[in-house]
Amino acid sequence: MITLRRKVYMTAGFNTVSMGSGRKEFHPKKPRPGLEDYIKEAGKGTLSKIGGARNVDEGVIGNFMAARFNNQGNLAALIPSIDEGLKWKPCTRVEGACCSGGLALASGIKSILAETAEVVLALGVEVQNTVKAVYGADILSTAGWRKDRKAGHAHYFPGKFSDRAGAYYAKHGRDKTRSAMARWYRNAIENARLCPTAQEHQNNQKDLDAMGMTEPNPRSFVEHLSVYDCSKVSDGASAIAIMSEEGLKRAGIAKSDAVEVVGFGQVEADLTVPPEDPTRLETTARAVEAALRSAGIRASDLGTVETHDCFTIAGVLATEAIGLAKPGEGPDFVLAGETSRAGKVPFNTTGGLVGWGHPTGATGVHQAVTLWEQLTGKAGSAQIKLSPERPYGLSINMGGDDKTVVAIVYRKAA
Repeated sequence: MITLRRKVYMTAGFNTVSMGSGRKEFHPKKPRPGLEDYIKEAGKGTLSKIGGARNVDEGVIGNFMAARFNNQGNLAALIPSIDEGLKWKPCTRVEGACCSGGLALASGIKSILAETAEVVLALGVEVQNTVKAVYGADILSTAGWRKDRKAGHAHYFPGKFSDRAGAYYAKHGRDKTRSAMARWYRNAIENARLCPTAQEHQNNQKDLDAMGMTEPNPRSFVEHLSVYDCSKVSDGASAIAIMSEEGLKRAGIAKSDAVEVVGFGQVEADLTVPPEDPTRLETTARAVEAALRSAGIRASDLGTVETHDCFTIAGVLATEAIGLAKPGEGPDFVLAGETSRAGKVPFNTTGGLVGWGHPTGATGVHQAVTLWEQLTGKAGSAQIKLSPERPYGLSINMGGDDKTVVAIVYRKAA
């Protein structure tokens, strides 16, 4: 069990717009911000809230595939481009596929715990709309076992989670599961409409349930998922400051404007081995178990969750992996409205990956920013009301097909 040897806080979160299809300002043939623009925007957004770069001891950035999408490596050396005051400070780039942002958070937390830093600027970024979708799918497939690529679907990760959905249908029933996935989609879009930076913020479709129930077409896509079950290709960045108590004092941040990290779990599975049970997110379950144990709480203490719903079936499976629903009962939990913003445990209150977007390297940091906003009352139109009996937030960032997972438990600092 991970025991936190000193208090760790997060504050001053910032998200850029999650850019891609669905945003009115997005056009694939028109110039758009580049990798460095997103890094600067997110970084400056956080620095402006903590008294500037002088208060930062180190930087860490999560990114998956800039070397392929943007022909750019060595992203740690882009952190000083945010502000002259970051020059000569130690910076690191971390990568764990779609969990790269979560790994950036874990790296910053560990630096605070190790007392090698009092303030860490943590960022996540991805700019993916630089290649055609078919090429992008091939790039993203490297988050899986490459030797499995030729035997897999043309749409590699939609295929992987389609297989999981098919296995779940066979084990627990198709109709109810599809209905729950459609409800997940509806919740995601409704929440995204409340968040100005979300990719689906401007989605004005009236019958979201009908869209979510669109029948999969294996001739044009995959067997068990439609395009509405999938997160979209996204560009964007997020940043947040990770601090010790001394760091909060240095930056002049009141604890009321911060969240405390009370536990976390980081788990890795073997990339070369397929899941033993495709109806279960075992790595996620182990990471969450470790995070809850580290925090000294139970799943029933959670008031809100940001989970890695790269596909709607992943969201349904997450309710079971966390322990909020028993195996096979995740669809019931979702259909009962328990994951909606008015439910027992609101999930993905700004839209999650399906609604807010999935700039892969930024997703884990975006989850932390959302929880910081919710727990400190800074979420604006997306704000939910948290019960005093369930004051904790949980983030789950997944890389690959449930291979790399970081789970973090937060509560409002006191």
